[in-house]
Amino acid sequence: MTNTPLDRRSLLRLAGASAGTAMLAGSALADPARAAATTFLHGVASGDPLPDGILLWTRLTPTPEAQPGSGVGPAAEVTWQVATDPDFAGIAASGTQQTGPARDHTVKVEVSGLAPMTTYWYRFGYQGVWSPTGRTMTAPAPTAGVDRLRLGVVSCANWEAGYFAAYRHLADRGDLNLVVHLGDYLYEYGTGEFDAGGSVVRAVRPAHEVLTLADYRIRHALYKTDPDLRALHAAVPWAITWDDHEVANDQWSGGAENHTPATEGSFAARLAAARQAYFEWMPVRTGPNGRIYRRLRFGRLAELSMLDLRTYRSEQSSGTGVDDPARTITGDDQMSWLKSGLAASTAQWKLVGNPVMIARLDVGALPSWLLGPLGALLGIPQNGLVLNADQWDGYNADRNELVDHLRANNTRDVVFLTGDIHTSWASELTTRSTGIQNPAAAEFVVPSVTSDNVDDFLNLPAGNALSRLGVSLIRSTNPHVRWTELDGHGYGVVEVTPQHCRMDWYHLTDRTRAESGSRWVAGWSVGSGSSRLRQESTPL
Repeated sequence: MTNTPLDRRSLLRLAGASAGTAMLAGSALADPARAAATTFLHGVASGDPLPDGILLWTRLTPTPEAQPGSGVGPAAEVTWQVATDPDFAGIAASGTQQTGPARDHTVKVEVSGLAPMTTYWYRFGYQGVWSPTGRTMTAPAPTAGVDRLRLGVVSCANWEAGYFAAYRHLADRGDLNLVVHLGDYLYEYGTGEFDAGGSVVRAVRPAHEVLTLADYRIRHALYKTDPDLRALHAAVPWAITWDDHEVANDQWSGGAENHTPATEGSFAARLAAARQAYFEWMPVRTGPNGRIYRRLRFGRLAELSMLDLRTYRSEQSSGTGVDDPARTITGDDQMSWLKSGLAASTAQWKLVGNPVMIARLDVGALPSWLLGPLGALLGIPQNGLVLNADQWDGYNADRNELVDHLRANNTRDVVFLTGDIHTSWASELTTRSTGIQNPAAAEFVVPSVTSDNVDDFLNLPAGNALSRLGVSLIRSTNPHVRWTELDGHGYGVVEVTPQHCRMDWYHLTDRTRAESGSRWVAGWSVGSGSSRLRQESTPL
């Protein structure tokens, strides 16, 4: 899939300049861009590209009192336009959409009838004021030949822990076809509860932990006031899934570690509020019953399966409980959908948007399948002592089922794109059935955009001796982990070609500074037909 680089004029528009000549109530505005910034304060976004369509999003502020979460303000009709050029001389599609306080004045439009593999520009209008212009692109036709696909990959953006410079660097590239966000788009904590190693860089709103529909709406709105987040949304379509913090830490199907019913009320009510705000504020296409696991196809080159690993999972366990076959991280229906889709896919590369790490992380002991009877005697779980039971490590039966299915169907060229753990990893997926020499897939894990990682929790500088020791210990007991880095914040860039799937990791120089630079730290790739990783010596 090719991509048209952004010219300077388009970049300026994506940064927030109003497109066209805005008129308000039939009279000329002295400052159209300022009017757009007020009326469409939270920017524009697109998501889930199809060969013939795209999902568009914005939020309208029709009157000063119609603030996010307020539940007040008039019903309004918003105009939308999609064009083949940034000047909107060639209108490809247009229409109107109703909004109001019942949906927090957000607007989501399913646009269809577009041409495949085509760049478009879009905008919204209200009473003569045009929003900032967004740039998006449709997916190739399912049978189209595609020579390259580039993805920005991100996860874990904590407002109080820093600025979203990672989004700025991705927006500035101009070579991306899609941004894949793997969850923790926002965090639910109150101010000071989870920040930058004990220091609040910028305070959240509301200041308390979010619990109600109004709270979640206000928190979503705050995030979309970040200029770098808005710029990346406006520059390229996104494919997004959620993890736990869009609701509460370590969420499972019936509750969460960071939810106390006695003092915070019904978890079901909190979940419903969080989900409603999410569907209002995010450019995400949903299926029956609010289902968000879904697939996007990019010609014959790649197919992307976005997972939901919170809605259907069993409660986290410990000890040998992680081996219980009755427990699940995917739920039965999603597991069947995932297995059958991967096996039947006619795309060369099968990418999986995977919120939590699937590769094993053995600590303190080898897996019981390598120890034999001694492992069972010592009570060691099948894949070793579990450091983080919130990952696939806590759900061994589901992981084994998926890997066994891949092997039984000879499903190749599967790559998991993962977030959640705030650190950087390149791993090969092995289980008892694969052994340590024949991985079933590869996994690339991106670091957090801002959320604390090892050096932050230790209150030590990046690259400290304890972090280096941690890397050594991980590598010594996990030969399938080919590379890991525990201190950096940043983002990944994935390139998919017929020959390889590759991720490059970029780390920020200082997450606490809005103007932070970034640097390339590593590149790893997997060749067509193989699940063995190889290290790259130079950036893309």
